[in-house]
Amino acid sequence: MQLSESAAQAGDSAERGGLRASEISKSFAGVPALSAVSVEFPAGRVTALIGENGAGKSTLIRILGGDHQPDSGRMELDGAAFAPASPAAARTAGIRVIAQEPEIVPHVSVAENVYLGALPRRAGRLVDRAALRARMRRDLDRLGFGRDLDPDTPGSKLTAAQRQLVEIMRALTTDARVIAFDEPTSSLSEHETESLFELIGRLREQGLAVIYVSHRMREIFQIADRVVVLRDGAVVGERAIADTTDREVVSMMVGRDLSTVFARKQNEPGRVVLEVDAVTTDDVRDISLNVRAGEVVALAGLVGAGRSELAGALVGDLPIHSGEVRVDGKRLRLRQPRDAVRAGMGYAPEERKAQALLLHRGVRDNISLAVLDRLRRFRFIRRDAENRLAREYVDSLRVRTPSLEQEVRKLSGGNQQKVVLARWLARKPTVLILDEPTRGVDVGAKIEIYHVIENLAESGVAVLVISSELPEVLGLADRIVVMQQGHVTGELNRADASEEAILSLAMASDLKETP
Repeated sequence: MQLSESAAQAGDSAERGGLRASEISKSFAGVPALSAVSVEFPAGRVTALIGENGAGKSTLIRILGGDHQPDSGRMELDGAAFAPASPAAARTAGIRVIAQEPEIVPHVSVAENVYLGALPRRAGRLVDRAALRARMRRDLDRLGFGRDLDPDTPGSKLTAAQRQLVEIMRALTTDARVIAFDEPTSSLSEHETESLFELIGRLREQGLAVIYVSHRMREIFQIADRVVVLRDGAVVGERAIADTTDREVVSMMVGRDLSTVFARKQNEPGRVVLEVDAVTTDDVRDISLNVRAGEVVALAGLVGAGRSELAGALVGDLPIHSGEVRVDGKRLRLRQPRDAVRAGMGYAPEERKAQALLLHRGVRDNISLAVLDRLRRFRFIRRDAENRLAREYVDSLRVRTPSLEQEVRKLSGGNQQKVVLARWLARKPTVLILDEPTRGVDVGAKIEIYHVIENLAESGVAVLVISSELPEVLGLADRIVVMQQGHVTGELNRADASEEAILSLAMASDLKETP
C-alpha cells in the first residue's frame, strides 16, 4: 500500500501546527549527543527520523517525550512553548512515544495492560470486566487490530508482535497530538504491518504529527511524507520523500556511497558441509537442502513459512521426527543445542535479546560463552586469555563499547548483534546459521555485518542465512531456498534470482495438503 500519494492532500488540509525543536543540544558526561538540532514535525504529516545507531535519534525522541531535558534550545507544540519536565508532563501535553520493546505486566490480561491506570470499576473498587471487554473490543475494531489481540490473553502469553500492538493501543486510546513510533514493525507480521500502516494513514488524516523511526528503507518510502536524517548528533539532510531516493538517504546517513555494499566476490564453493535430508518436525515437512564450504545459502519466505523453526531443529533446539542432518558426512543426533555446537555448528537466533545474550553480563562474558572449555585451566577460567579473546573480536568487528565489562543491554542493536557473531567466530564453526542477522540494525552496522558474512564464506565456512529483506537475500546469497507453509517450494541460483521470482515461490498456491 502506498500512503505517501495522499501526503499533499493531508498536509494541505491540516491546520498549521505540530512539534518544532530549535537549536537543541544535549551532552552526556561531556560527550555531545545532539548539536544544535533544529527539526519540525508538522501536523498531518508522517516524518521519518533516521540515522545510524548513535546518530542521536533516541536522545531527540527522549527529549521530546520528557525523559531528558536539553542543555540548550527550545521547543514549541502547536505554536506554544513546550518544555516537558517529565514523561508524565509530555503525555499530558499529548506526546506519545511507542517504545520498540514495550513493558508488559505479565500476570494481567491484554485489556488490563492497555487501560492500566484507567480501568472501569463498579462498586467503587472492583474492575468492571464486562465494561472492560466491551471497551477493548470497540478500540480493537476502531484501530484495526480486531484479528490480532484477544482482550483476555495474559500478558505473559503475548508474542513480540502482540506486545508491540498493546503498546500502540495504550498510546492511541487517549488523546494524542504527536505520536512517535520507534521501529514499530521489527516484530510485526506482514498483516500486522499493513494494519499499522493503515492506522498511521488515519492518524495523518486526523491531523496528528507522526514521527516514524525505522531502519527499513522500504517502509520509509512507503509510509513517510518527508525524511529527516541525523548523523553524529546533527541534522545532515531533510527531504520530501517524493524528491529523494533510498540511495541518497542512505548516503546521507553513512556519509559515503553504498554502490558496492553487495559487491561479493564469486567464490567457488567447496565440499558439501551441511546436508539436510527429508527433515520433518512439528512445523516443517520433508525439507532437503545443502550448504557447501564457502557458500552463502539464504532461506527466504513469508512470515509463517517455517524458516526459523527449521533453523531451531537443525541446531537441536526443536525435535526432529524424521530425516537426517549431517555435517561433513557425519549424521548428527540432535538432542540438545550442545550436540550441534560440538558438531561444528553456530547459531545466531532472531530474538537475540531473549535467546542469545546475557543482557546483564558484560561484553567479554557474552563473547567467551561458547569457548569457555578452551579458556579453562583445571576448573578456573584464564582471565588474561579471555580478555585477549574478547578484545580481538571487539576490535576486528568494531564493537562500539566503552569497555569489555559493559553490560550488553546498554549496547545498540547492531553492537549486540556483533557480540553474538563474535561468540561464534571465536568458536570457529564449520557451519553458521544466522536468523535475521540485521533485524533492528542501522545501515552502517548492516554493512559491517554483511562484510563479516562475506569474510566467513571466503574463509570456507558454510553460511545459512534467514532474512525477510529481499534486497539482503539477493545481495548476500549464492543460492536461495524458498519456503512456504513448512515446505520448500523452490531454489534459485544467484544469476536467476529476483524479487519477483522469490515472491512467486513464496506465495505458491499449489502446495499439496498434508495431514
